[in-house]
Amino acid sequence: MKSQWECFLQNLGVWEGSFTNFSPQGTLLNDTPSRLSLEGLNNNQTVRLTLSRPERDDMIREFSSVGGGLLFFEKGSFSEGLIQLGPFSEFGAELAFVHENCRLRLVQLFDQTGNLSKLTLIREHLAGTQTAERPPFQINDLLGEWQGQAVTIYRDLRTDTYSTTLKLQLDDPGRLIQSTSFGGRTITSTATIKGSIILFDQDPQKQVQVLLLPDGASATSPLKVQLRQPLFLEVGWLIQPNLRQRMIRSYNEKGEWVSLTLVTEEKV
Repeated sequence: MKSQWECFLQNLGVWEGSFTNFSPQGTLLNDTPSRLSLEGLNNNQTVRLTLSRPERDDMIREFSSVGGGLLFFEKGSFSEGLIQLGPFSEFGAELAFVHENCRLRLVQLFDQTGNLSKLTLIREHLAGTQTAERPPFQINDLLGEWQGQAVTIYRDLRTDTYSTTLKLQLDDPGRLIQSTSFGGRTITSTATIKGSIILFDQDPQKQVQVLLLPDGASATSPLKVQLRQPLFLEVGWLIQPNLRQRMIRSYNEKGEWVSLTLVTEEKV
């Protein structure tokens, strides 16, 4: 098992791409080119991050350790965000995948009233490599049965590994029926589909939205985060038509961040 620092080092390199901002309804607001360098110094004892975007000062950070609200998986995928949901404060997290020469990162932000306020999709590839543009993401790309393996890392770095099954189908009226199975449990829920928005609206007090975004990305989040209720943020990436990854950042009813899960699943 790699240390968290060794997992972080999987991200070293120069990453070229863009930051694309979306409204909570999935409307594209703006798109900004980016270049992010992660450079190992002192025999990789320190990592210097330099983010360059047009018409902005470079952002520079140096790391000699990782922790706090940041956790990594073996191949470099990670999530960083707040460890506590608080009253009258902004809330959010970044969930990020690393696959071969590409990274896909997504930031979900909520305002001081708890409402989903902005999404930023960051698509990057290693400088000097090619990347293929994926076709527009449609609900039909997700339909069917997906079988996978999940790894959950807890705050104290304990890990669990288990199998998962995800079944997605449409009923006659056109609602989405989702069944998720893991650890001997099966959870079934239904959603309304409107364009690129999938809305799980069975409980008006706990509506959860999935936004289908460019390049096979999807963002799952409550429309409103509420105190004293458990919640999760999820990002998916359809890497190939039959290969998908999902990352889930989970919070308990006290608003405390408790775990991070990475699911790698294939369509059967």
